[in-house]
Amino acid sequence: MAAARLSGTEHRLVSLPLSRIRVIMKSSPEVSSINQDALFLTAKATELFVQYLATYSYKHGRGKEKNALTYTDLSHTAEECETFQFLADILPKKILASKYLKMLEKEKQDGEVREDDDEAEEEEDEDEAVGDSVGS
Repeated sequence: MAAARLSGTEHRLVSLPLSRIRVIMKSSPEVSSINQDALFLTAKATELFVQYLATYSYKHGRGKEKNALTYTDLSHTAEECETFQFLADILPKKILASKYLKMLEKEKQDGEVREDDDEAEEEEDEDEAVGDSVGS
């Protein structure tokens, strides 16, 4: 890649800042040095991925109606499209804080009910084991 070796033309071929990408790549403990070609290709691949994600989200979301791409479109794509499901934790659906607090409360109540059920099952198992040993 002759273009990647020339820093002037390199910046014209990719939109993302190569210095930032280098910092992100070096943050990995397995990476000791970064080849200029690898840096350029990583930047270009990232750029193309982001472009594809945005285009797909726009086409399959409400972007066409509003003529805009929204966070909701991106999060919906991450959740619904199998290709992008690995982004579901990074692009979660937005919910109101009040709904989140209600969900936490419900989970807490469900957890308490399950713990009570588990304890009751354990007591029944112990009673059966004691009954079996006494009957023998």
